[in-house]
Amino acid sequence: MALRNILKEGDPTLEKASRNVEKFDERLHILLDDMRETLADAEGVGLAAPQVGVLRRVALVLDLAQETEEQDAPVVELINPVILETEGEITAYEGCLSIPGVLGKVSRPMRVRVQARDRTGVFFEMEGEGMTARALCHEIDHLDGQLYTRLCDQLYDKDNLPEESE
Repeated sequence: MALRNILKEGDPTLEKASRNVEKFDERLHILLDDMRETLADAEGVGLAAPQVGVLRRVALVLDLAQETEEQDAPVVELINPVILETEGEITAYEGCLSIPGVLGKVSRPMRVRVQARDRTGVFFEMEGEGMTARALCHEIDHLDGQLYTRLCDQLYDKDNLPEESE
């Protein structure tokens, strides 16, 4: 496994749509393993292949609902993910490993159901709520060449967020 460089905003790769994965081979497994190590090193909640310069529909998301005091949140590998269903809406601050140091308020579904394939090509479905739902939507947006900054009106320095009014 190897750490991969995370591309930053302004790199044209981040604005391109990714192609579906057709081969579930060792090359894909190396990409997934490298992305897992890169995500852990960056301490993020998700990472999409375009962020490491690979235009394939591959993403990793932490399933935060499975996190306990004894166990870290498991990393879910999503190949060719598709959102099947959404429910509700919540607006919250969102950030991105490709745009470090800033956050924006983004409205996302409160719950999502996604279909994807695993590293061997087997289909599966997963549901995510709250932050996991947000991460699923965020990473799938990356696969479509969309950054979260297009969904918010203003960006904020993460260390200087405005006070929330009640």
